[in-house]
Amino acid sequence: MIPPINFQKWITENEHLLKPPVNNFCLWNESNFTVMAVGGPNKRTDYHINETEEWFYQYKGDMLLKIVENGEFIDLPIKEGEMFLLPANIPHNPVRFTDTIGIVLEVKRPENSLDRLRWYCSGCKEIVYEEAFHCVNLGTQLKPVIEKYAGDVSLRTCKKCGVINEAK
Repeated sequence: MIPPINFQKWITENEHLLKPPVNNFCLWNESNFTVMAVGGPNKRTDYHINETEEWFYQYKGDMLLKIVENGEFIDLPIKEGEMFLLPANIPHNPVRFTDTIGIVLEVKRPENSLDRLRWYCSGCKEIVYEEAFHCVNLGTQLKPVIEKYAGDVSLRTCKKCGVINEAK
């Protein structure tokens, strides 16, 4: 069994792990849950979709969780000290600001589940690109998909309105 973590002490000793370019550290990856400490700032244009819930606790500073619910783009602030349970299958983009720290708890993915990364057009809000994968390690699996999207202008070009979207 893993002993309890004094999170304040852990932050004091390890805050450097929560800075760009990585911004996160896996605290636990046991049995049914993955627990990550996450820091800011970050800048991403993709929306992550997973078939399980995701729990957010904002330990230091505020963050913004951009979500798409029933086709509507919503900015959901999560303030210091607040927590939020994101339902399954909601596209989301966590925006973390400088000197912020949060905890994210995710359920281990069932064998047949697929996570997706999705990009929306900055002009017309249509889906520009989406890629699905079975998630076993989000920290290593996101980067190649994001780099693929960033490196291929045809993937970033909206088929509906022709806008070429930001790479990152």
